[in-house]
Amino acid sequence: MNRRLLLAAGSLALLAVMSGCLGFGTGPVPAERLDSEPAAAYEWETNRTVHVTVQANTQFRAVMETNSSTIELFRRDGFGGTNPLSVQSVRYRYPNGTVVNGTEIRENGGEIRRTRDEMIVSLPEDAPASGGKLAYTSSGTPKRFTLPTYVEGTYEVVLPPDRRIDFPVFGKVSPGNYDATIDDSSRVHIVWQEAVTVETISVQYYLQRDLYVFGGIVALVGGIGIGGLLYYRRQIERLRRRRMEMGVDVETDDDEFDDGPPPGMR
Repeated sequence: MNRRLLLAAGSLALLAVMSGCLGFGTGPVPAERLDSEPAAAYEWETNRTVHVTVQANTQFRAVMETNSSTIELFRRDGFGGTNPLSVQSVRYRYPNGTVVNGTEIRENGGEIRRTRDEMIVSLPEDAPASGGKLAYTSSGTPKRFTLPTYVEGTYEVVLPPDRRIDFPVFGKVSPGNYDATIDDSSRVHIVWQEAVTVETISVQYYLQRDLYVFGGIVALVGGIGIGGLLYYRRQIERLRRRRMEMGVDVETDDDEFDDGPPPGMR
């Protein structure tokens, strides 16, 4: 009985840790993570409210205009709750163009800390209420980008080179009122010219070679199916010829043997 109680208690403790109920992983984000260099320069000069560049390694770089002193970054968990968005390479740019890293944000009275539900970024005390921009790097999932719309406004998502969204089975964008163009480096730019009011934007994309692989698989499966059908029909034909040679499959006129209904039913 005691072993069962210990097992049950251990299971509950494990579930609590996995769900963050014990508060593990909360608190200030390490400075070395915040101050790390991004994979490439942030797109500060964008004319969108939020600009996102998806990298080939599924990470993404985001630049967003700020309209409050505190920004809450999170992902929805699908059960009505939220989880904190993991961030690194955090930068803030003042309206005059000065850029500070995570450590300097803290030195100027700001804070970047993780709770059980969200990542809270408090801007420097001398940051204006609007006009500044916050940039950070975070991680995503292969061939799919989703992000809550933390601020209302226009959005732009730039995919890695050679990714596409056109084929309906593999590509899908939400919300649907977007424009898509391809630049000289074979990157698709998805732009929402009007203010996005939905809770989340989502882009499902694919590599161009995926279509060739898919087409090859369909052709292979189709060839196997046709070959199997031809083999089956050939076997049926061979069996029919053998039966005819043995006199088993002799055709007769049904009318010659039609004596009417069985006795008692006439």
